Amino acid sequence: MLVDEITIRFVAGHGGRGAVAFNKIRLAQGPTGGDGGTGGSIYLEGVSDIGALQLYANKKEIQAEDGKNGRGQFIDGRKGEDLILKVPIGTTVTNLETGYAQEIQKVSERILVAGGGSGGKGNFKFRSSTNTSPKEYQAGFSGDTSTYKLELRLIADVGLVGLPNAGKSSLLNELTGAKSKVANYAFTTLEAHLGAYYELIIADIPGLIEGAHLGRGLGVKFLKHVERTKILFHLISAESTDLARDYDIVRTELEKYNPALLRKEEYVILTKIDILSPKEVEEKLSVLKKRIANSIAVSILDVESMDRLKKILNDIKSKKLTGV
Repeated sequence: MLVDEITIRFVAGHGGRGAVAFNKIRLAQGPTGGDGGTGGSIYLEGVSDIGALQLYANKKEIQAEDGKNGRGQFIDGRKGEDLILKVPIGTTVTNLETGYAQEIQKVSERILVAGGGSGGKGNFKFRSSTNTSPKEYQAGFSGDTSTYKLELRLIADVGLVGLPNAGKSSLLNELTGAKSKVANYAFTTLEAHLGAYYELIIADIPGLIEGAHLGRGLGVKFLKHVERTKILFHLISAESTDLARDYDIVRTELEKYNPALLRKEEYVILTKIDILSPKEVEEKLSVLKKRIANSIAVSILDVESMDRLKKILNDIKSKKLTGV
């Protein structure tokens, strides 16, 4: 299952304690206590794996290593090891105590979520002309402790939307070689899947039903991912007995969730046309074209129809590369 939201407490490492030590060499018996090491910090780093949050799904708290204590002979304690946690690009990181939010948008982008505590001073740092043999030292400082909400919203060039069993997974698999589960019943896809068609990222958004914005079916869990797609491919099965109604159901759910979704560029794709006669395909396609001119009919079993769809994708790809 795709984990796209977690709440977790990050505890940075505490600084090590400064040392109290003295040189044992005669005539040079001054303080030699080293400082404590800085505690380890915790960073989040962006990766392309959308399933990366799964690693932390069952964790309530993640703690970095404490800094080590100082030692004699001016030896400072070792710094605690930093933790670099991988999270998917498109993850919003919100500090629940301050409300401050950041988003990781690029692979290898890194943000600090908990800074390690400074190490304490050893007694060498307390020496003075009036205190040549100090026994003072400083304890290490506490590292940052904060609770964060990590929320993934997929970033894709093309999002496949539609009612359950509209053929989204089959189309994604055919175009990209992805491994989405396919079967002839509703809600086969229980998690979002991504595939790459050359430079284009295509997301298979699980099927929506009437009332999805209220939490019915798969609910708003996947509606939020539609917000981050640039172009929508709205799939409608040729098996439908009311194409206009099926189209309107999905559009209504998108509008109720976020009206801005209706302003995205959209193509309507009549799928599974291999079950229809050519005349039936034309009749059903004409119904959809009354809703939106950008309507085509495809079957993953029909090379010619898939080539038409690939031409659309190639045009989208060219515009992306040229920045149009």
